[in-house]
Amino acid sequence: MHDETVTIDRRFRGPLRSANGGYACGLLGSRVGAAAEVTLRLPPPLERPLTIRQEGERLLLEDGDLLVAEAVPGDPGLAPPVPPEPAAAAAAAEGVGAFGPAEFAECFVCGTREDGSGLSIHPGPVPGRDGLVATTWVAHGVSPEVVWAAIDCPGAYAAGDPGRGEVVLGRMTARIDRLPEEGEPCVVVGWPLGEDGRKLYAGTALYGLDGEPLAVARQIWIAPR
Repeated sequence: MHDETVTIDRRFRGPLRSANGGYACGLLGSRVGAAAEVTLRLPPPLERPLTIRQEGERLLLEDGDLLVAEAVPGDPGLAPPVPPEPAAAAAAAEGVGAFGPAEFAECFVCGTREDGSGLSIHPGPVPGRDGLVATTWVAHGVSPEVVWAAIDCPGAYAAGDPGRGEVVLGRMTARIDRLPEEGEPCVVVGWPLGEDGRKLYAGTALYGLDGEPLAVARQIWIAPR
């Protein structure tokens, strides 16, 4: 492929000054194919031109001479769990809100925005489901990048401290089997997959109106020092 220039709009911020990790991963990973492994090397910058460049089987996202992220073909290799019923997922999320550090208060996925420009995905623990967190989401502004984003932050809720915690996304391997329809009621879940020092592992999945999995991801989160 020829080099491509992309700019991440401020709407898609995660931390206040950089892009949501899942959205940035999706921007690169969706260009690899339906399934990809994306590793973030730097916080993805907002509102300035970035270059997507192919190097062998890798796609690179570059900010001038700096490597922001790289993507290769890869499948998460996870069987998503049976989803909770939508009513149970909605009940799990009641009262959760954007519970986390101020740095993530406006996150495109798990922040709170009065103008409705975010996804407002705030999963909570599902009783009796051993670490599973869940919520509902009515799909809107659907694109591969937005679906990658939707299955991003639920992993932080599953793997980190109560609520979203301070962890940051290091790597995300995702597969999209079907994009949700615009306006389709969905369930989003996350579950922990263990930890190793500062690395926390999680799985996430998105389910459509029929309860079938639409997308699944495996993640590595990094806890701050």
